[in-house]
Amino acid sequence: MRHFGFLGASELDVLFETPPEHFRRDSGRELLSVALGATLYMPADRPSLVTDIAKQTAAGVTSVVVCLEDSIADEQVESAEDNLVGALGDLHRDTSAELPLLFVRVREPRQMPALVARLRAAVRVLDGFVLPKFTASSGTEYLHALDDADRICDHSRGGRRLLAMPVIESGAVLYAETRVDELTRLRALLHRDRRRILAVRLGATDLCALYGLRRSPELTIYDVKVVSSLIADVVNVLGRADGTGYTVTGPVWEYYATAERIFKPQLRASPFAEHDDPELRGRLVSRSIDGLIREVQMDKANGLLGKTAIHPSHVGVVNAMSVVSSEEFRDASAVLGAGRASGVLASGHGNKMNEIRPHMAWARVTALRARVFGVAADGVSFVDLLAASLPR
Repeated sequence: MRHFGFLGASELDVLFETPPEHFRRDSGRELLSVALGATLYMPADRPSLVTDIAKQTAAGVTSVVVCLEDSIADEQVESAEDNLVGALGDLHRDTSAELPLLFVRVREPRQMPALVARLRAAVRVLDGFVLPKFTASSGTEYLHALDDADRICDHSRGGRRLLAMPVIESGAVLYAETRVDELTRLRALLHRDRRRILAVRLGATDLCALYGLRRSPELTIYDVKVVSSLIADVVNVLGRADGTGYTVTGPVWEYYATAERIFKPQLRASPFAEHDDPELRGRLVSRSIDGLIREVQMDKANGLLGKTAIHPSHVGVVNAMSVVSSEEFRDASAVLGAGRASGVLASGHGNKMNEIRPHMAWARVTALRARVFGVAADGVSFVDLLAASLPR
């Protein structure tokens, strides 16, 4: 797999100082968690599931979650499971197909071993499961069921274990009186199965629902204080950069079409004018994508990497915003190049300080992001990357 693989060689040469690397399913949990980028969710009952996965992979999607939970009506679960098993079987038989990282979002633990048993050899195309409404109480059952699934498919997968992405979205973790205890217990539970936890995901829609809230397209999840305070605490407890933490991914952006506005758009006009593409700004604003761009920036500032996506138009935005700028890469390289030294380095751009010890963890993550998303060429901005990533 490779981010921006849909671009031609000449486009890659223009846009990137260092193009994205290829990565594989066995590239290691640390690299894969950063490489997730925009993870596109698809309902498992889609009749064209195989075609849709192939189409979105060709368009640049590198991680997909096929959903059996909230997107499926209760009475349709059995038929959705049948559709999913058939689709993964077709994908397995088509040995020429290029596949993304592929996960299934279940609605209860017992579905995992049951699905794996039905998939047989086709389990080779499955990378793991998304575990919804994951709590310190339900999590043990989920992880035991995942052990059962691994035992069933161990021979078919050559010993490669199924990965898990638990979703934090319960009242126990949101409510103030139980939050600290719940997060502490979650950390202990996840640590015991650390080798298979690819990333921790945030279920903002379910969290907002606990208070009857829904953010508008002119606001980000960080404006919803009851949820943004939880995001800070999840990163605090589960996203530490001391070797005990996990990649925490950004929550879903729900909007993809024109909505009535009260406030001005959140994108300045000047960057688009400078790069001779004012029409692109108009398209982004008309689809409420300016709010998504703002939220992705806030995700990065708050320690989140990647994002849940429910519409293909969001994928290119999230991945374009994940590319490392030339300036970021030079700063990170300078810090990493200092080795065990301490002190402060002047940025080569003459606009900031690079303090070796405090910026070391940031530099390491930036270097991983540079490997999988590439380093933009000098003079290439997010406008150029967006223009290349979004269909006209």
